[in-house]
Amino acid sequence: MYSLARSLLFRLDAETAHGVALKGLDLANRLGVAARLGGERVEHPVELMGLRFPNRVGLAAGLDKNADHLDALGALGFGFVEVGTVTPRPQSGNPRPRLFRLPEAGAIINRMGFNNAGVDHLVARVRASRFDGVIGINIGKNLTTPVEQAVDDYLACLEKVHPYAHYITVNISSPNTPGLRNLQFGDHLDGLLSALREAGSRLDRDSERRVPLAVKIAPDMDADEVGLVSQCLAANEIDAVIATNTTVSREAVEGLAHADEQGGLSGRPVFEPSNRVIRELRRRLPEMPIIGVGGIDSGEAAVAKCEAGADLVQLYSGFIYRGPALVAECNRALRDAR
Repeated sequence: MYSLARSLLFRLDAETAHGVALKGLDLANRLGVAARLGGERVEHPVELMGLRFPNRVGLAAGLDKNADHLDALGALGFGFVEVGTVTPRPQSGNPRPRLFRLPEAGAIINRMGFNNAGVDHLVARVRASRFDGVIGINIGKNLTTPVEQAVDDYLACLEKVHPYAHYITVNISSPNTPGLRNLQFGDHLDGLLSALREAGSRLDRDSERRVPLAVKIAPDMDADEVGLVSQCLAANEIDAVIATNTTVSREAVEGLAHADEQGGLSGRPVFEPSNRVIRELRRRLPEMPIIGVGGIDSGEAAVAKCEAGADLVQLYSGFIYRGPALVAECNRALRDAR
């Protein structure tokens, strides 16, 4: 069924198809059939970060930026869904076209630019949701906020989403907001994480409810850079790391249509770069939960991601190409491998 739907959707430009597909999922959910699209729901619970995940397969941030489709996506069998990236104020993102498929490589290039309806809209949608899985909320900064003042945006989002998130992800690795990746290193990273850790701990105490903090990093780092990031994560008592975001490298897709488009490359070409970062993180942070994302388009790939050191996995581009059946396939493979 999804093969037919994909053949029709892929005749549209990528961003239009994205919107049409999500509206179709919403309709299927209202009709009570969304849960059937992904096949049998796999229960394979695991406890990490003080949370109980119904299974190890989640949806990565970026697909549902505003939590407008949380119930429909949650019905597909995901153990957790991460929404966002959300910013304090609404912003339109970069001009269209800004989303491109590279089907020969099982890849996508995007330069969306954190387009979203703002944190107040997202919070309202999460509050209205009936999804009973784990909800992650991914936070970022507005384009017009200088990097030197980025902490203010992250703190503003943290305050507003804390009551409604099961965990919160700090996105410092999108290549589509100028200067954002500078926050991954040195004093920038330490200052940001120490401020967020302090604020998060205060909110935890006030609410008597602990909400873990995760940090999402890029694949475009060497071992020494991963080491520096690891030290900072540990020093600031961050609860988990998500590895990885999209890559700016085009080595794996040279010569393909759209390969020269600016933005972050996701999908199959990021599989090995993300695994390399995961292995280095696991070596340096043996006890920290790692959520692996990048290039998972089969159950075998999900298992390989966990063999590299990930505890949980997230889908994005593979989900676009393979559809809801990939969720159950990955869950079964991970269950049977353990």
